[in-house]
Amino acid sequence: MKRFSKIKAIDVFRRFMKEEDGIALSEYLVVLGLMIGGVIVAVTLFGTNLGIAWDNWADWIVTLDDGVVALMTP
Repeated sequence: MKRFSKIKAIDVFRRFMKEEDGIALSEYLVVLGLMIGGVIVAVTLFGTNLGIAWDNWADWIVTLDDGVVALMTP
């Protein structure tokens, strides 16, 4: 039974690769995998710095909001 499944899977794979749609899909999947890998590497390398930058930006927005409220109150 396993042998039949393996042969069938190989046959499906060969037919998939013969069709142009299958080749295009394969190329898109490779590009998608590279993009996902790049995002994972970027987040791993710059994650803490991005978190600090995000917190600083949020604090800056809060100070702007406090200044606007102070100007609007008599």
